[in-house]
Amino acid sequence: MKKKSLIIGGLLVVGIGVGIFVILKSSGAGGGDDEGGAAADNVPTVVTVQTGVLKRMTLHNYVNGYGTVEAAPATENEPAAGGALAASGAGVVAKVNVTAGQHVEKGDVLVELNSATATFEYAQAEFERQKKLFEQQNASQKSLQDAAAQLASLEIVAPVSGTVTRLNAKIGQAIDTSTVVAEVVDLNRLAISAKISAADAGDLKVGDEVEISSPSPVTASLSVVSPGVDPNDGTISVWATLPADSGLKPGQFLPLKIVTAVHTNCLAAPKEGVVTDEDGNSVIALVKGDEATQVPVQIGLREDSWVEVTATNLNENDSVVTVGAYGLPEKTKIRLANSPEDKNSATNSAEAK
Repeated sequence: MKKKSLIIGGLLVVGIGVGIFVILKSSGAGGGDDEGGAAADNVPTVVTVQTGVLKRMTLHNYVNGYGTVEAAPATENEPAAGGALAASGAGVVAKVNVTAGQHVEKGDVLVELNSATATFEYAQAEFERQKKLFEQQNASQKSLQDAAAQLASLEIVAPVSGTVTRLNAKIGQAIDTSTVVAEVVDLNRLAISAKISAADAGDLKVGDEVEISSPSPVTASLSVVSPGVDPNDGTISVWATLPADSGLKPGQFLPLKIVTAVHTNCLAAPKEGVVTDEDGNSVIALVKGDEATQVPVQIGLREDSWVEVTATNLNENDSVVTVGAYGLPEKTKIRLANSPEDKNSATNSAEAK
């Protein structure tokens, strides 16, 4: 019995000793294990990233919109370049003298009408008679003016020299003052009109460059910027006079960009590399060797995939992190995603498969 107790006691002592050793081991007791843990903690984190470079370039700020090509409106120096034409009174179409697409001169009679009071032929003959009598001093000026007014109410004439772009008249057709009978436009004097949101139009001014997207892009400049806002849709009306050789046609509806600012020779970063830090500041991660450091920057114009950046000690061709820049620590070790190690790793992986 004594021998059995001694054996059990011995086993208990051994068990307690093993337990203490395990506890000490797991808690990091012992010089060798401490050194190994500290060494592991001190290994720097390496982040795999892609990089780009800063470049010198010209950047633009645009206001985007859509515009309709139409006859240029009247200015202080020139009348309107054409437009829709209607009769000054009700009547019936007696004769159509032109076809769509035909060139006409200012004053040409496009359409002749008959009215309830007179035919076009009668009104024309009466005007000629009154004109001759007036020249002979046998008719009053009022009689001549009345005859001219009667004739004018029965004819639709070209207001400018140009092209008949629309014709809506057939012999026997009844029309009134609301009927658009024809449209004549000087195709060398066109404009594009657009409505721009008032929220985007604050910087617009006469002379701003306008880039019009079409099969052959056209450049013009703003001629008019309305001073008022349309209360129905919150927009401001603008238009730009087109060059005579624009090749555009009345009625085309096209996208356009109005240039409101141009910064030349500015330093720009790839847009993926400009991020916001925890404090809400714009930063880029500048690469020096195998390390990336956050640098606060002031941002300016944005165009396509580039952002204007300003900060001290930035230079053209400086390398910056692009893919992987978001959430990057202020200063960290980096490894390029397209480095030779990655290529070798990918090759070895492919061979292993």
